[in-house]
Amino acid sequence: MAKVSIGLRGWRFEEDEIFTDDEELKPLDEIPEDPRERLLRLVSLVEEPCDVCYLDYGEAEIHRCREAEIVYGEPDGEVLLCPEHEPDLLYWFREEGGSDHKGTVEFADRFHEWVAAGNEAPEGYASVEHVEEDPDGLPDLPDQQEVQERLEEGFEGERIDILELAGERADEDEAVTDEEVVESDLDLSTDYPSDR
Repeated sequence: MAKVSIGLRGWRFEEDEIFTDDEELKPLDEIPEDPRERLLRLVSLVEEPCDVCYLDYGEAEIHRCREAEIVYGEPDGEVLLCPEHEPDLLYWFREEGGSDHKGTVEFADRFHEWVAAGNEAPEGYASVEHVEEDPDGLPDLPDQQEVQERLEEGFEGERIDILELAGERADEDEAVTDEEVVESDLDLSTDYPSDR
């Protein structure tokens, strides 16, 4: 089977790793880890603005940004581009040391710094020719809600008793009392880090 791009050009997937024989997207737990991670990340990237456009216009004028069509880099260190700005990334990568950051999550940061410093590809710098043999022949990428439902499918969850894990509780069925919470060092007013 061939390699295909889904949602955005750039990240390529082996068809047999992500699609069933009926050309449907496989259940997530049947997709190998790396392609699954990229697919999950793609769901949140589709319809995002081009990074270079966003650096030019910012949040205040995000409506002026072109929608990204291309993705380069690794998940959580990716660069999103419109076709007009793809040559900038290619020039940076090939001619300005960008290839030193290949495969790292710093890839995007280093490119963004280069662009923010006023750099761009020379006029007429060649882009990559993307060949789309049958873009309508691929199933649509699931939306974020569908991915969440697939992740939760069959997940029953498990209640974790923090006091028991800390060795402070012997009886599994004993509920935590208000007094225990007050006497503990737990600070409920603290903002804990979150990736959301």
